[in-house]
Amino acid sequence: MADETTHNEAGEQAPSTVSQQAPEVSEANAPATSEPQATAIPSANAPDPEAANPETNPNAAKPAAKKPAKAEADGEKPAAKAKKEKAPALEDKPFADFVQQDYLPALKAGLAKQGIQEVDLAFEKRKINIKGYEQAPECWQIVGRWSSGWKQTREFNIYFLSEDIQAQKGFSYSESGGKPSTLESFLIDERKVNLGLLVFGVLQRLNAQKWLVRN
Repeated sequence: MADETTHNEAGEQAPSTVSQQAPEVSEANAPATSEPQATAIPSANAPDPEAANPETNPNAAKPAAKKPAKAEADGEKPAAKAKKEKAPALEDKPFADFVQQDYLPALKAGLAKQGIQEVDLAFEKRKINIKGYEQAPECWQIVGRWSSGWKQTREFNIYFLSEDIQAQKGFSYSESGGKPSTLESFLIDERKVNLGLLVFGVLQRLNAQKWLVRN
């Protein structure tokens, strides 16, 4: 069998460079201009697409654009929630204002619903006219008085021992100008007294005396 002729024996010299060995690959991947160009040839030294600067590295991944909020997308700024101011309670008024402006009218209306139409309600500061309390200081009182028949009157007193509807209170009653009953505690079991309870307490106590017309 004849020996194969080598390049050297044939007077030919083997290409010594990549461009000479594979001119087609070199031409296909060589940059056409002097500007840096991205190629399809993989490189172990290529920068991380996530970490590289997209302005200098063509392989860098562009960050995803944030979606605008609905209000911003529509060109509107989200409106701030308006805080609703809670209206002050009637019971937070100054003591005298609450009694004269709110309690007395509500008490008179409550008595009228129970059949006591012609009732005289007074709010005044005076001594407690009950035996055993002669030396007690004056206190604010609500005095209710009406006629229940021929020359017969009925009267009740609500005592505020301090100018605070939440503080200690008392109750007494009398008939036909007689001496008041003993001083009773009034609404002592309620943790917080309001206008409704102050009216209900009087009606409940008068109902126990059988003084209400509807009994």
